[in-house]
Amino acid sequence: MFSKSRINETAARNEAQRPAESSAPASAPASRPSMDFGSAAPAAAPKAKPAASVLSADLQISGNIRTSGDVVIEGVVDGDIRAHLLTVGESATIRGEIIADDIVINGRVIGRVRGLKVRLTSTARVEGDIIHKTIAIESGAHFEGSVQRQDDPLAGASQPAASQAQRAAAPQPAAQPAAAAPAPRPAAAPAPAPAQASAPKAPVDSKAPSK
Repeated sequence: MFSKSRINETAARNEAQRPAESSAPASAPASRPSMDFGSAAPAAAPKAKPAASVLSADLQISGNIRTSGDVVIEGVVDGDIRAHLLTVGESATIRGEIIADDIVINGRVIGRVRGLKVRLTSTARVEGDIIHKTIAIESGAHFEGSVQRQDDPLAGASQPAASQAQRAAAPQPAAQPAAAAPAPRPAAAPAPAPAQASAPKAPVDSKAPSK
């Protein structure tokens, strides 16, 4: 037979274990991997600006120059130049039209100048017209020509040399052969002169009258 006191002890032990189990913290839910790939990708680094092209003082170029970047001229150029930022060095000489958004002239330019911003330093020597939106001329600069302000001075720029070269390289239409000269006509024979009718001669009486 079982003792009543032993049964009571077993029931009390089971009740003491239940609150301990219920007081245990619930297990944390398993973390899910993040699906936001856009935020994890690093931001693209800004593209570095290319360095300016430099034409040193020992270079002499005959022809046009065209670029969308920056150019520094220290030598001699016989031709037109078109760029974004053009710097003419003190030792440079340019014979032709220069077109750029920003132009800084320290040397000599013989030709028209077109730019949104044009600056002539104290060593500048310019012989030609300047078409600009804003201009600055330092004391000591030499300038011979006219100055004209326009809201868009690049609009009236001359046609680029590349398109001119393409137009020159286009095949020209074949020349049509010259029309054959008409054959010379034979000279017409002169019309015969009409025969003149001779006057009738008086009849001569062979028998002379007797005396």
